[in-house]
Amino acid sequence: MDDFSLAELRPWLIQVALLSLLVFWIVGAYNRLMRHRNALAAAWGQIDEQLTRRAAALEPLLTELQAPMASEANTLAALASALEKQQTAARQVRARPASAAALQAWVVAEGELASPMARLSALVEQHSELAHAEGIKPLRQALAETVPRLAYARQAYNGAAEAYNTAVEEFPTRLLMPLFGFRPTARV
Repeated sequence: MDDFSLAELRPWLIQVALLSLLVFWIVGAYNRLMRHRNALAAAWGQIDEQLTRRAAALEPLLTELQAPMASEANTLAALASALEKQQTAARQVRARPASAAALQAWVVAEGELASPMARLSALVEQHSELAHAEGIKPLRQALAETVPRLAYARQAYNGAAEAYNTAVEEFPTRLLMPLFGFRPTARV
């Protein structure tokens, strides 16, 4: 009777062992993808910190320049509008740092912000009394310091995005994409 039961149990034990192996692989692959997604969130945090610093310098700078640059009100308004768009897009990415659509919207908003910022910088340089004014000079210096820091943070994010995308696209992990909602992300 023992031989008969063992023979009946053998296929069932093999099936349980294979199912257990599959479950452990799924859990391991899911945890690996989550580590990469969390690394993306941490890398976005570095970008977000620099964006916050830039906004903390740019908003008071706009206020300081309202009166002396009243003739350039359109430039100041365009910059304020572009900054608001960029901040809105950054909040969307903060909520979902792996979302390719949110990242693309932020990249577009960041591009729209570049032109008015360059114009403002050129206008301030034309007015040397403004460029060296007490309230304006430290704000401009803070803005200038964020540029390389933001570039470095973007590089770190792109490295994390590349690692995440590689992990998502590898076989057999790719089979889990629809099951858990993992999708490749964009670079910034």
